[in-house]
Amino acid sequence: MTEPTTKPDTPREPLWRDLVGDVLRRERQAQDRTLKDVADEARISLPYLSEIERGRKEASSEVLAAAVQALGLSLGDLLARAHGELTRATGRRPARIRTTTAVPLRTTTTRASHDGLCLAA
Repeated sequence: MTEPTTKPDTPREPLWRDLVGDVLRRERQAQDRTLKDVADEARISLPYLSEIERGRKEASSEVLAAAVQALGLSLGDLLARAHGELTRATGRRPARIRTTTAVPLRTTTTRASHDGLCLAA
């Protein structure tokens, strides 16, 4: 069986939980706050917050919202900073976002007019 080949110059994309953990840890440390302080304010157990920061746990949106609020941030701030980390880690600009909107009897494809992070539900 042949192993799949990867381009040697293409950086491996980090996992979302690693990016989020790095952002949370860096912000907490920049504020000179302890894990206990942030965990208490966010009402998250200290060991769980520690595992999130180390990228060992995938936190729910509710837990992330509580953690960033305890740090004086919003989920948007977290997304923007994680996006910046991802761009730095991979060493490349994100591709232009293409969206497809279904319209009765036809499909329209548009190109986003900005380089940014877009999440859809």
